[in-house]
Amino acid sequence: MKMFHGTGVAMVTPFTTDGQVDYAGLENLINHLIDGGVEYLVSLGTTGESATLNKDEKKKVWAFTAEKVNKRVNLVAGIASNNTYEVVEAIKGFEAEGYDAILSASPYYNKPIQEGIYQHYKAIAEASSLPVLLYNVPSRTGSNVSAETTLRLANDFKNIIGTKEASGNFEQFNHIMRDKPEDFLFISGDDPVTLPMMAMGAVGVISVIGNAVPRQFSDMVRTCLSGDFKAALKGHYDLIEFTRLMFAEGSPGGIKTALKHLDICGDTLRLPLVQVSPAAADKIAAELKKIVG
Repeated sequence: MKMFHGTGVAMVTPFTTDGQVDYAGLENLINHLIDGGVEYLVSLGTTGESATLNKDEKKKVWAFTAEKVNKRVNLVAGIASNNTYEVVEAIKGFEAEGYDAILSASPYYNKPIQEGIYQHYKAIAEASSLPVLLYNVPSRTGSNVSAETTLRLANDFKNIIGTKEASGNFEQFNHIMRDKPEDFLFISGDDPVTLPMMAMGAVGVISVIGNAVPRQFSDMVRTCLSGDFKAALKGHYDLIEFTRLMFAEGSPGGIKTALKHLDICGDTLRLPLVQVSPAAADKIAAELKKIVG
């Protein structure tokens, strides 16, 4: 599974000013990321505002993305729901051509106990023809996938190949890294702590800021993979303020502002998300100029 080592980018979904999917902007973004040297792309994760796209829109975005990527890099589909039956049906009906894995966030809002989370992913694993990446992001879901549950899933299902960890809990990271199967992928889901997570053994990141600065961020991640963390620190520190700004007024509002400044796509979001404030946009533009010129 070396295909998921390095930098994956959780792509935004560009929208036109009237709120429709902007396919020209999406193509621009795909080419920007591939030209920027990232290792793989994630279509319709949280950053892609998947919660506000309907089923037909999702199918069209997935198909368009696979066509434009054209196997130049590996590709992951974000398919998640807090309704286990719904996500299983979506996975069974997913047109997998061009895709290499599914990324599925743990159930949100319902706040299941650990056995419920395990059974949810068990149903996903049994339904999926593609490898599955877990996604633990308690700040959005309202519940944590414990180290014990992650390890249980890793050991029980061959097609659950890794986890995107965004809990920020380094004690949990230690537990997973110490006890996981050797080939189970531990992936950062949190841009600001990617370097320390990779120092612990993470194989890379699924990034938000990589949408705007793919070259700079993926170079830093590859330097970590080479084991030269001293050299990687410069890239890490150079991106700290930009990373902070990307999340200061919500994601993906910040990153869409950056992409607008780069003339890749617009900064329209779908409600309930709104654009960042003019003051935040000015700070993003100034910081971006320092990084990319």
